[in-house]
Amino acid sequence: NYNQVRTFRHAIMVSIRPATVDDLLSMQNTNLWCLPENYNLKYYYYHILSWPQLLQVAEDHKGKVVGYVLAKMEEEDDDANKHGHVTSLSVLRTHRKCGLATALMNSSHKRMTESFDANFSALHVRETNSAAFHLYSQTLQYEIHEIEKGYYADGEDAYDMRKYFREKKGQSPKEIEDAKAAGGNGRRGG
Repeated sequence: NYNQVRTFRHAIMVSIRPATVDDLLSMQNTNLWCLPENYNLKYYYYHILSWPQLLQVAEDHKGKVVGYVLAKMEEEDDDANKHGHVTSLSVLRTHRKCGLATALMNSSHKRMTESFDANFSALHVRETNSAAFHLYSQTLQYEIHEIEKGYYADGEDAYDMRKYFREKKGQSPKEIEDAKAAGGNGRRGG
């Protein structure tokens, strides 16, 4: 079940698909090229063994991984707080501005709700990363939950952001969108 994304910038097809163990080295390589926060291979294995549904890759027509999303589910005792967490999102510079990051995130969000009945997704983004902040806040409709001082290893602050799929059990993403269209914030009770 692959999603095809036509990238006009490159006039090629890119597929968004679930990651496999064979993709982990390519995912790590993409991370090393693009992001200041890097993870050892064991961390990727932990994610794919624990939440294989949530890891997605963007693959070009030659089979090269050009982007990925690494996500997990957070352990919560309370169903209302059941949520996913996006650990890392990266797209090679050669394939940016083509909608791949949005497609990767939407694919992971879909699996969070379908496989784990998540109520929301959370992530952290550097305060200085204006491109990522725009993607999350404007394109994907994440909201700032709080600012975490000194979150990153170099001491930079992070926005703790959340995208709500539903506030209370039983409220679907469509109900949230309908409420937003009617002028509310999409969540029950406010």
